Amino acid sequence: MSLSIRPARVEDCPLILQFIRELADYEKLLQEVVADVPALEESLFGETRHAEVVFAEHGGQPVGFALFFHNYSTFLGRPGLYLEDLYIQPAMRGKGFGKTLLAYLAALALERNCGRLEWWVLDWNQPAKDFYQSLGAEPMDDWTVNRVTGQALLDLAHHFKDNE
Repeated sequence: MSLSIRPARVEDCPLILQFIRELADYEKLLQEVVADVPALEESLFGETRHAEVVFAEHGGQPVGFALFFHNYSTFLGRPGLYLEDLYIQPAMRGKGFGKTLLAYLAALALERNCGRLEWWVLDWNQPAKDFYQSLGAEPMDDWTVNRVTGQALLDLAHHFKDNE
């Protein structure tokens, strides 16, 4: 099956949001999606672009996407690519499209002199974990993800402002 990959354009933001919602629904996290089209337009295509999106297309129709951005490894002294979301519509899975998207991102990482490509996977998503490991991905079991959001983020920022 033929697959093409193309960068997203600003007019694709409704489709990006659709795919984000489909992914969130699969991950049982749909209630957490607060993104909307204007927010995507600003953060992906505004003055400061915070992330990039590419689409996987089969027969000219989008069947999935990857949203990614640069991070940085102080140990390597080089940038990396962080894959925030990879999604292939359920009817199109098992055809190699996810692997092609990851291979595209690996090639892009090398082209941009990145030292690594990384992403998270939910602990319960064994099919995804197995798939990623089959490609050579190594789980980082020694690391715990930490997140500050909502009120905790506001409180922490307020602490800085109190000490200025």
